[in-house]
Amino acid sequence: MIPEQFIDELIARADIADVVGDYVHLTPKGGNIWGLCPFHAEKTPSFSVNRERQIYKCFGCGKGGGAINFIMEIENLSYPEAIRFLAKRLGMEVPETGQSDDRRKKVRRAVEANTAAARFYHSYMVGAEGQSVREYMAQRQISPKFATRFGLGAAPGEWDMLTKTLTAQGFSKKELVDAGLAVGGKNGGVYDKFRSRLMLPVIDIRGDVVGFTSRILPGLEGAKYLNSPDTICFKKGQLIYALNYAKSTKRPNLVLVEGNIDVITLHQAGFDNVVATMGTALTVDHARIMARYSKELVLCYDNDEAGKKATDRALELLKDVDMKVRVLQLPNSFDESGKPLKQDPDDFIKKFGPEAFERCLNGSTQQNDYRVEALLGRSDLSHEEGRREFLRAAVETVGRMRSPIERELSGNKAARAAGISETAFAQEVEQWRKSQSWKNRKTLERKEMVPAQTHQPKSRELRYENLRSGLAEEGILRLVLLEPTLYDRLELEPEEFSSPTLGKCFSLLRERYRQGLEVRLPALAGELTAEEMSHLVEITSKPESGGSIQEALRDYIGTMREEAGRRTASGDREALLALQKQLKEKTMEDGI
Repeated sequence: MIPEQFIDELIARADIADVVGDYVHLTPKGGNIWGLCPFHAEKTPSFSVNRERQIYKCFGCGKGGGAINFIMEIENLSYPEAIRFLAKRLGMEVPETGQSDDRRKKVRRAVEANTAAARFYHSYMVGAEGQSVREYMAQRQISPKFATRFGLGAAPGEWDMLTKTLTAQGFSKKELVDAGLAVGGKNGGVYDKFRSRLMLPVIDIRGDVVGFTSRILPGLEGAKYLNSPDTICFKKGQLIYALNYAKSTKRPNLVLVEGNIDVITLHQAGFDNVVATMGTALTVDHARIMARYSKELVLCYDNDEAGKKATDRALELLKDVDMKVRVLQLPNSFDESGKPLKQDPDDFIKKFGPEAFERCLNGSTQQNDYRVEALLGRSDLSHEEGRREFLRAAVETVGRMRSPIERELSGNKAARAAGISETAFAQEVEQWRKSQSWKNRKTLERKEMVPAQTHQPKSRELRYENLRSGLAEEGILRLVLLEPTLYDRLELEPEEFSSPTLGKCFSLLRERYRQGLEVRLPALAGELTAEEMSHLVEITSKPESGGSIQEALRDYIGTMREEAGRRTASGDREALLALQKQLKEKTMEDGI
């Protein structure tokens, strides 16, 4: 356990603006500091940092908290890990008391087990038993140098060779299951997760082996590609393959491809800026992480229909990210009969070489140009109906572009392709935007007409059963955070709160006050969930009504107890009605 007094000192020294400023470009505006939120895609700053309260809040996605919460979110760390991260940053030594951090130990053991497995797989591959994997790598033209650089290995065909090897090294079977290396059997035993496969270790940006991706050997049955399951240290939606190497590239961008072997082939060809997601669709977390290391991303997915759909999905997700996005479309390749062949970066490099890929990379198109070109590729403009369908889709596509310059450039291209005037197309785009604006405004107005939607917490799990009481309870928390000495004369118990979350927060703050600790939200990072903390930050961001604190407090408590009385009376009424119904049914049964 880490002493609370140390955590208070850490929070006092870890200025929120300095901590956030390491990840987000901040600009002073109106008393606060603003920047682009690192937790969701946006191009207009809605992320606010308040130095006085030492909290951050995003008015877009709703996330909020203090310095510890920020590090937990941005670095994907647990509460104790975030404290140690900040302490190291500030040159502070973390004192430990009581029992050890169980989660930290589990993470360390999982990483150690995966590291030991990586050594085992690599050793097995270079031995006599690894001949079939070496032949497959030679077929894929992966050189021994890059096989070693990426730590490639081979999983034996036996059911439990890795399990036996690692248990002999001191790992328990449970630790191997927890690390994603073994699977529990029906009879209580365990067996290896990966068998007869080319193994590719997944290394995070800190250099730790956190899991594996793998490919079945040709001619064998089983899933073609298989990843480690999500574990305490392996989260597919937050891991980017080869970013540990690509983050140090001297090239001006990152190139995102679909396959892990594509990554190795391109690195081998001199493109050390290539990365891939872990067999999953691109997520906001992936985009946020890559934006930390580069201001430009080039999408280079396979040139088949599935790859084009994946490109469209990625562009939709990336449209508000603070990164310049380009698309590299690999040229079509054809078989002897003239039929188009699927082509991925690995195929392209082998057929045409690094220089040809470099030319394609330099000629990659802006995302908006790609959108219009993709529409053209799917449209038949040779007849009137085809032109109309293209124009309807193009107006919406161009209308969604935020920049007026981009709308004009892309709109002119679409108009010329369809054979209409640029002015007419621009008018249609503006009409579409006005229509969308009107629809959005009406939707917002409908929401604002329903108080329960406007004032309820965003997270469904935190919704108030009694809205009037919940809003009064929010006010009480705002006041005790503003003036903690109110606890000296406040005759109110957490059990009186209708909202369990607000009651818990009231109790935690009161306990800190009684122990002589700092009474402020950032200090509750270890006690509240991310959703609870974000909601509490939202509460404290609301303005408090004028007048004296004592008077406001009295009104809030009065409202709370009035609503509690109504709930009790309503409950008594329902109990009485239920009793009357039971008596009536019994009377009828007795024939009275």
